[in-house]
Amino acid sequence: MNIIIWLAVGGLIGWMASLLMRSPEGILMNVVVGIVGAFIGGWLFSALGIATPFGGMGGTIFVAFIGAIVLLFVLRLIRGSTRKV
Repeated sequence: MNIIIWLAVGGLIGWMASLLMRSPEGILMNVVVGIVGAFIGGWLFSALGIATPFGGMGGTIFVAFIGAIVLLFVLRLIRGSTRKV
């Protein structure tokens, strides 16, 4: 059951981050971005010596969301923006 929750929360976080970064991704990519973003966010907050801003699931989702945004930002830098104005 935990894996289903991880996939659902990862998909939600990836979807929210892709909306904010205006990076249209598919459902599978949103899940991957959300889960990898959770690892990046956890590592980033730990490396900076910052505790989770608030406890519980909300704090975990916030850290994962920040990590997903960082991931999408770095991917955009690497592959260049394909968005046309």
